[in-house]
Amino acid sequence: MGIFRKKTKLAKKTELKRHLKISDLIFLGLGSMVGTGILTVTGIGAANFAGPALTISIVISAVSVGLSALFFAEFASRIPTNGGAYSYVYRTMGEFPAWIVGWYIIMEFLTAISGVASGWGGYFKGLLSSYGLKLPAALNGTFDPSQGHYVDLFPILVVILVTGIVLLNSKIVFKLNNVLVILKFSALILFILIGIFHIDLNNWSNFSPFGFGQIYGGQTGIMAGASLMFFAFLGFESISMAVDEVNEPQKNIPKGIALSLSIVTFLYIVVTLVLTGMVHYTKLNVSDAVAFALRSIGLTWAANYVSVVAILTLITVCISMSYALARMIYSISRDGLLPKTFSKVSKNQKVPKNATLLVGIIAAICAGIFPIASIASFLNICTLAYLIILAYGIIKLRKNEGVPKKGEFRTPFVPILPIISIVICLSLMSQYEMTTWLAFGLTTVIGVVIYLLYGYHHSAIAFKNNDEK
Repeated sequence: MGIFRKKTKLAKKTELKRHLKISDLIFLGLGSMVGTGILTVTGIGAANFAGPALTISIVISAVSVGLSALFFAEFASRIPTNGGAYSYVYRTMGEFPAWIVGWYIIMEFLTAISGVASGWGGYFKGLLSSYGLKLPAALNGTFDPSQGHYVDLFPILVVILVTGIVLLNSKIVFKLNNVLVILKFSALILFILIGIFHIDLNNWSNFSPFGFGQIYGGQTGIMAGASLMFFAFLGFESISMAVDEVNEPQKNIPKGIALSLSIVTFLYIVVTLVLTGMVHYTKLNVSDAVAFALRSIGLTWAANYVSVVAILTLITVCISMSYALARMIYSISRDGLLPKTFSKVSKNQKVPKNATLLVGIIAAICAGIFPIASIASFLNICTLAYLIILAYGIIKLRKNEGVPKKGEFRTPFVPILPIISIVICLSLMSQYEMTTWLAFGLTTVIGVVIYLLYGYHHSAIAFKNNDEK
């Protein structure tokens, strides 16, 4: 069977508890997707890539993600097993492609957790500086001895906090996440209700200042904006990774993905329209675009509220992604491609303890020591790469196992929609600079080496096949 040996049966019964409802899944998706993207990236994208036409970029990104969500929904309905895309590809294409997908997801989520933690640290340091408080230089920045910086303490502390939260019973984690998501939405709704009365139509007079851009290889324009705003939707796949703790996963996983994506798309479009209507796009290249827009019209109290809520609620992205990533590592470990210690479940809380600790340790190191430049680009290219594999996987699923049965979700127009998805993903990948591609290539090589040196020789399927001989 070699590196393309397949997992032909569903995973053995999980030790995790099934207690999550559709509302929990929607809040998990919203917690993952509504964060740095809407608070920061919308302004940067409008200023540097697409102007007010970033709304069109968002629609293009949403279509791309929406196609992938259809594939996720059918996979989740037909193969309701732990591991998300990793397990789906394992079933349809084999072990090595599945490992590569799992590796890209690990890189995506680890970098996202670290990046959001760094963003949270920046907001918090800004709040402290307004009161004249500041950490010593050695603890106030990522590793840069020339500037006297050795470690960024606040991002490390927030990752430690998040890890502690995720180690709790998952029901408690979801309740806390739900409260924080509601708080986050209160700030965005406040911004929209205030902003619509301060829109200057002249700010939309040059709606698409950078043009449409290029389908392949562009650096600015609507398409380049779409490649950036893909970042906004990262995390929707975390819903499928909760399958072992969901009641009726074949029905609720597809619903959770569809509803959370629809809400997020609508929210991003409205916020971007209001943002670029309140402030000319050329002034939005700031890290706190939503708060900046409110300050620009003299509503400092509202801006401060948004900033405080951002500090409190950016942590939801870390919680959602830490939760999902720990379960991804748990699934890969159960299959033998990572050490078995990461598939151990705590007796009392019934959570993958060692996997959660691994995520926390690596994310804390990355957030505290390494500067994360071009984080959105690296996250996106890893995600787009595995979504291409997943799109091909749905074609293979139909070829191998036929159409879905009655009661299972069915993606329409297969193989046409998967092929369209692959073309769109390749177009978005081509918008990134060479440095992003080099980082992606190096990451891929490291993943291949880990599989060849460890995973291939410790695979649970390999041992099973040997026992049967």
